[in-house]
Amino acid sequence: MPFAELQDARIHYELSGPENAHLLVLSNSLGSTLSMWDAQMPVFTQHFRVLRYDTRGHGQSSITPGPYTMAQLAGDVLALLDSLNLDRVYFCGLSMGGSTGMWLGVHAPARLRKLVLCNTAAKIGTPEIWNPRIAAVRQGGIKAISNGVLGRWLSENFRAQFPAIASRTLSMLEGSNTDGYTANCEAIRDFDAREAIASIALPTLVVAGTHDVSTTAADGRFLAERIPAARYLELDAAHLSNIEQNARFNSEVASFLLS
Repeated sequence: MPFAELQDARIHYELSGPENAHLLVLSNSLGSTLSMWDAQMPVFTQHFRVLRYDTRGHGQSSITPGPYTMAQLAGDVLALLDSLNLDRVYFCGLSMGGSTGMWLGVHAPARLRKLVLCNTAAKIGTPEIWNPRIAAVRQGGIKAISNGVLGRWLSENFRAQFPAIASRTLSMLEGSNTDGYTANCEAIRDFDAREAIASIALPTLVVAGTHDVSTTAADGRFLAERIPAARYLELDAAHLSNIEQNARFNSEVASFLLS
């Protein structure tokens, strides 16, 4: 289990795939770990050297004091790349990982080849949504909100059809550290890229879910309309489209990155 020792945090990561292939970074959503990308690995590692990591405050990475900022989380990606002597990479992030990708696309475009923004928004939610969630988790732990989050992550039909996957996904969420989770909530709450995304000049694929109530299809279309070189893809899924529609997600993302 490799770790990168950054200036103020220890970041857990995993490298898979051919050593001479282009590097693809996968960035996880709030309340998840690098394992959220398990369904992508058989396809993506055929074409890329894949770098997955646990965002600060998640999984086996450091739980440093919050609040965090999106600049801090994106800075961790740049520091991780530097520690591994990696220059330009493909980047795919979902939800919070997509916010991280937007920050990189605006502030560090020279480090990216292409950008995939999945189930995310230029501004996710409002303080009126985030502050009560933060308070609920601080008072009652992750389990105080976990069933509601799972209901937004995966559609009711998918959960009924694939209960084992739903159960594993819930366990991943409920394994989150309370302090790390709330510190990342604060980073998402305070991030607003609605104006800045117009400066992203990278080839970009925006992936949205028809049934996503957290970052809606309208949010995805907003991104695709304002990022000059963006394409839009909508999948029959809720928030975790990479899990719920993994076959099409894998095919479409790989095709975009390889084109």
